[in-house]
Amino acid sequence: MTIHPGDPFAPPPHERDAARRFRARIGGGVTLWTAGHGDGPRDRSGLTVSSLMTALGEPPHVLALLDPDAELTDALVAGGTAVVNLLSWRDRHLAEVFAGLAPAPGGRFVPDTWRDSSWGPVLAAARAWAGVRLVGQPTPVGWSLLVDTMVEHVAFGTDELALLHVRGRSAPGPEPRA
Repeated sequence: MTIHPGDPFAPPPHERDAARRFRARIGGGVTLWTAGHGDGPRDRSGLTVSSLMTALGEPPHVLALLDPDAELTDALVAGGTAVVNLLSWRDRHLAEVFAGLAPAPGGRFVPDTWRDSSWGPVLAAARAWAGVRLVGQPTPVGWSLLVDTMVEHVAFGTDELALLHVRGRSAPGPEPRA
């Protein structure tokens, strides 16, 4: 077996998508969007999302780019609500599980403690979370769907290092202010 210093399947630098490389350098906080209610394996869905922004106003909105083929996207459109959980550095494995990059024996919601809310499953140890409601229908943008959600509830949890995603890797955020 040969160990490669990089990704042996990555295209050579001259063939890589410039816009994708640009986006990777922007970086962003990592969130876990969840939807659904109940304890069955098909009752809940979730997706790791770092392409999002918060638009302040009355009411505030969270805009995100979601995978059009993701179960979470279907659940959000069908049910109209979701939870946006802010992940901490210690949640990096959970982020990989919900991104489909790590195995989840027993199901994706098994590794951590969850509680139900009116908007969907809430990660018990989330740094903060928002209950959101879909506004209108998702709009195709590039390879994604742009969703506009209205913030109906915000709660704060632990004050830990944020989980960031930059250039395809996880990184810890800065120390929280005192």
